[in-house]
Amino acid sequence: MGDSYEERASRLDGAKVWSLTVEPGTVHPVLPDGCMDLLWSGERLLVAGPDTRTAPATGTGGSWAGVRFAPGAAPALLGVPADALRDLRVPLAALWPGDAVRRLTERVAEAAEPAAALEDIALDRAARTGPPDPVMRAVAARLEAGGSVADAAHSAGLGTRQLHRRSLTAFGYGPKTLARVLRLQRALALVRSGLPYADAALAAGCADQAHLARDMRDLAGTTLTAYFGRP
Repeated sequence: MGDSYEERASRLDGAKVWSLTVEPGTVHPVLPDGCMDLLWSGERLLVAGPDTRTAPATGTGGSWAGVRFAPGAAPALLGVPADALRDLRVPLAALWPGDAVRRLTERVAEAAEPAAALEDIALDRAARTGPPDPVMRAVAARLEAGGSVADAAHSAGLGTRQLHRRSLTAFGYGPKTLARVLRLQRALALVRSGLPYADAALAAGCADQAHLARDMRDLAGTTLTAYFGRP
């Protein structure tokens, strides 16, 4: 039967709302994408920090739901710097007051659509917290479009050290790592659209297919052939 995954745009700017059902005895690996997620495991609320490597974050089977925040958007909403959660999955109760999290857990557990309930929680929280750092959201948008780190720093009016420090808070790692993660995601999307590996690599901003293969190995821990199941 295979995994079942659905995703839609959120009413929260730049976010995605998703749901996933994983067959028992299998894992659903999650590749780095520069994002952070508010997760529902079917039993509890979790936060997924920004990844630097592939993580089987959904465990072994079951139904999951989440809100995926755009790069740089989650720290203000969650109240924690992104680098504090790098490569981690933590209970929401570790970040927010326990009584509040218990009420939210009951709310999601009783909802007909847990993903929609998570979106409402995110929207409520966003209305009561400060907005994301607009400078760093602009940096992320420039890198996501394929711009260089130097261009992003110049457009933001930031020096190298300033950009790196603020990137740790906003994204969980430095701008070079974020650029590499986003480049890999662009390449994978192009391959899914039908482009050959070599063409996808060049269109995404890699020097060549070997460059893409290195990024895939370093960030995803696998090969293009193994991931896509075709030569």
